[in-house]
Amino acid sequence: MAKAKILVVDDELNVLELIGLCLKNAGFDVITASTGEEGLELFDDKSPDLCVLDIMLPGDVDGRELCQKIRSSSPVPILMLSARDTSLDKVLLLELGADDYLTKPFDPDELIARVRALLRRASRSQDSPKLSFDGLAIDEGKREIVADGSPVELTAKEFEILLLLAKNPGIVFSREKLLEKVWGYDFFGDLRTVDVHVRHLREKLNDDADNPRFVATVWGVGYKFVGGR
Repeated sequence: MAKAKILVVDDELNVLELIGLCLKNAGFDVITASTGEEGLELFDDKSPDLCVLDIMLPGDVDGRELCQKIRSSSPVPILMLSARDTSLDKVLLLELGADDYLTKPFDPDELIARVRALLRRASRSQDSPKLSFDGLAIDEGKREIVADGSPVELTAKEFEILLLLAKNPGIVFSREKLLEKVWGYDFFGDLRTVDVHVRHLREKLNDDADNPRFVATVWGVGYKFVGGR
C-alpha cells in the first residue's frame, strides 16, 4: 500500500524539521515548503493526500490564502497550525475551509493522531454503499456528492458530517456527539466548530436552514437529516 503523502508548509525551520521527522517516523511521505507560494506549487505538482499549513507565512500568500486556494480546487484534508488559541481564531480557520487546527506549541503525538484521523475519514473504500435521496446522492466509496444533478465538492469533515446524518435519518445528533463521531478523538474546543461546518455544508447543498431539505437544526440540541429516501 502506498504511503500517504503529506505537504507541510511552515516558515519556522525548526518546526518544519520537527513535523517532517514526526510524520516520517510515523510512516508518511513528507513534502515541505517554507512559503505559501512554494507550498501552492508543490500542492499542484505533487497532489498530496493531506496538508499541514501554518497561518503565519511570509510573502504574498500567507497560510489563510493558501488554505483558501487549496480548498477552492480540492477536498483534500487541511490541518492548520496557529500560535493563537482563541475561539474566534479557531472559527475563522474553519471558515477558511480547514478541517482541523492545532495550536502551537503542540504535542507531536497529537499531531500524528489528528493526521491519521483526517486521513482515515478521507480514505476511499470501494466497497462502501451508495445512498440516494430526493435530490441528493452520496457515494461513500468514491466520496462523491451529487445534489440536484450537479457534483458538490465537500471538505473531509463536511462529507463525514453529511454521511453520518444521512445514514441515520431522523436521528438527532448533538454537537458533542458529532464532534465525537466525526473528529474521532476527545475535542476540547468550541462547539461552534460543528456549526461552521454545517453552515458551509448547507451553502454547498443550497439547503435553506429555515426550510431544510437535508439537514435540519434541532434548536438547543444539534442536527438531524430530514431528506427522504
